[in-house]
Amino acid sequence: MTDRVRSLTVVLDDDYRTDDCEIIIAAIGMIRGVQSVAFTELVNGNDHLNREVAKMELRAQLYELLK
Repeated sequence: MTDRVRSLTVVLDDDYRTDDCEIIIAAIGMIRGVQSVAFTELVNGNDHLNREVAKMELRAQLYELLK
């Protein structure tokens, strides 16, 4: 059995202006299985992941409620 992966961290090869990163962010967002992509200056790498997991769980609960 293999381990499960919940998030990936992307490190760019150089410093880029935020407006130049829009194309990179859009491209990553098109990859199958990507829930969200966001530019953030992370203090804790789990912050973004935790927010997205909470959103997904809330959507699933809302969907079940509306069924």
